[in-house]
Amino acid sequence: MATQIHPTAVVSPGAQLGVDVEIGPYSIIGSRACIGDRTRIGPHVVIDGVTRLGADNLIVGQANLGGPPQDLSHNGEPTWLEIGDGNTVREFVTINCGTVKGGGLTRIGSGCLLMACCHVAHDCEVGNRVILANGVLLAGHVRVGDGANIGGAAAANQFVSIGRYAYIGGMTRVPQDVPPFMLLEGHQARVRQVNLVGLARAGFAEQQIDAIQAAFRLIYRSGQPQRQSVEALRADAGSSPEVLELCTALEEQARGLKGRYRESLREQFIQLGRERILGGVHAGR
Repeated sequence: MATQIHPTAVVSPGAQLGVDVEIGPYSIIGSRACIGDRTRIGPHVVIDGVTRLGADNLIVGQANLGGPPQDLSHNGEPTWLEIGDGNTVREFVTINCGTVKGGGLTRIGSGCLLMACCHVAHDCEVGNRVILANGVLLAGHVRVGDGANIGGAAAANQFVSIGRYAYIGGMTRVPQDVPPFMLLEGHQARVRQVNLVGLARAGFAEQQIDAIQAAFRLIYRSGQPQRQSVEALRADAGSSPEVLELCTALEEQARGLKGRYRESLREQFIQLGRERILGGVHAGR
């Protein structure tokens, strides 16, 4: 099936469109956009900046992808946005390009669902099969691991890391890193339990889930200092890969500024952005 562009859509001559792409009424596609095969773009969508979409994405309508970052340090540099395959982006979602000081790249993985009115700010890294419910707000430099599920109107502070298959309850403020496999909720937000439903749905084996639950009880319910619990799990030769991943996340959180490990990587992000953008690596994209 040939690419279809509605007569009212505006597609810049430099835009690259794959096979069987559909572009709906009144949508605007910028000159540096690259849209993968079979991607469907609904009405009133704006795709701007150096933005690359993979195949089989559905952009329902009224979304704005690749707009300039809402950051006063941005000075028009050709930072970019990359979105993988098979994502669904619903109404009024906004996803900004990166900044030089953040590494230059905002990235969304594959198989994600971004519900209406979400915002993904500059330099975020969102993994695969992530669900952002309505009105979720991710500040700049946030990392979300594969399979995470974030409830409606939750908001993550800049530089927060959200671990794999974590679940965050609706309207939760997330000021610190969230460990993988855990359920976080409340005001103040804290880990409540293991994300049992999410892990089961993701196909984790019963043995894997049992190991994570045992680690949770030691870390959060034993009454001993968290560092001591993590050290005990590290020393246990039988600890599963998932338990060791949980330990690593907690160790990084403890080292990070105000519980945010990525805060400690600022200089690395700045150097990476300078090499990528100011050094001309992606200036032509």
